[in-house]
Amino acid sequence: MTQRSAQVSRTTAETDITVEWDLDTAAPADIETGIGFLDHMLDALGKHSGTFLKVRCKGDLHIDGHHTTEDIGIVMGQCFRKALLSQDVSAAGIERFAFIQVPLDEALIAASLDISGRGYLGYGLQIPAPQIGSWDTELVSEFFGAFAHNAKVCLHLEQRNGVNSHHIVEAAFKATARVIRQAIAITGNSVPSTKGSL
Repeated sequence: MTQRSAQVSRTTAETDITVEWDLDTAAPADIETGIGFLDHMLDALGKHSGTFLKVRCKGDLHIDGHHTTEDIGIVMGQCFRKALLSQDVSAAGIERFAFIQVPLDEALIAASLDISGRGYLGYGLQIPAPQIGSWDTELVSEFFGAFAHNAKVCLHLEQRNGVNSHHIVEAAFKATARVIRQAIAITGNSVPSTKGSL
């Protein structure tokens, strides 16, 4: 089987981003976004998804982190879909659906994923703090929404417990990583859809 990998670049007046994603290689992530906590979260996503993720972003952080965060989600989503569909047969044999609950101390986050070909985010996190480090926590939903819509996946994040903002957000990224890992696993040889494509 050919390696499922891709590279996508996107340049606007607000951000300059390149993402490389190899879905079949487990290796340490290589992340530089200009936002320390976002680097930490994407590093965790790369690690726990069992993939190799490289992200480079130069953004207008003198304004705030919104454009950087949303645009990284856009490019990561595009890169994920391009890597997943890099085979001759569209996503043949993947598990497609996945569910997990991830605890981090008092926080417990449930994530569900369907690689459906339709982008949707069901977002149920309640993050108490307005910021973690220099990062506005309202941007968590911006990232996941941009990723889900551009990857054309259905992602639901549900908070079962949690009071510490860092723990809640980190558990959400780790849960997302683990459902990606499950859903992209090749467990068959046909496209997992009655339509014949995703």
